Amino acid sequence: VPAGGAAPRPCSTRAAPRGISGPVIDRIIRVDHAGEYGANRIYAGQMAVLGRSSVGPVIQQMWDQEKDHLKKFNELMVAYRVRPTVLLPFWNVAGFVLGAGSALLGKKGAMACTVAVEESISDHYNNQIRTLMEEDPEKYEELLQVIKQFRDDEREHHDIGIEHDAEATPAYSVLKTAIQLGCKAAIFLSERI
Repeated sequence: VPAGGAAPRPCSTRAAPRGISGPVIDRIIRVDHAGEYGANRIYAGQMAVLGRSSVGPVIQQMWDQEKDHLKKFNELMVAYRVRPTVLLPFWNVAGFVLGAGSALLGKKGAMACTVAVEESISDHYNNQIRTLMEEDPEKYEELLQVIKQFRDDEREHHDIGIEHDAEATPAYSVLKTAIQLGCKAAIFLSERI
């Protein structure tokens, strides 16, 4: 016991499974968890407005996949001992407002939101795949498989949005650009905070 009678504080070992490096994985898991959390809130907002409409089952199907994605990232956060972003309360509200707001524009508006968000997320996942492949594809094999599968799911959601007339939304390109700028800001902040 050091002078003053206080016991030494135990140190955190912070070792990720199978020797995976900390900072890169922390950022990837933190931001992906935040993204899947936000996607869940977006679909919750869309379902609150359009859940009983003809497009409700389509939105529910995409939301169910996002729930599975969030569940997996919740598990990865525990396994790799990654803290969530402190912005989750903000993403909770912002995601729901974006989902409900886009759904108030009708089916096409909700689908335009889906296209914008899912395109941003699949591009983001592609960037992460490149990073992990450059680092060590064998070392990151499990995480790469998860990210590739989720990227493919997001591309499928994007395509569903296109099939459901997203591009026919009034001011589609303006709406899409605004949402994608918000996604980029959310990604940047959630990786770091």
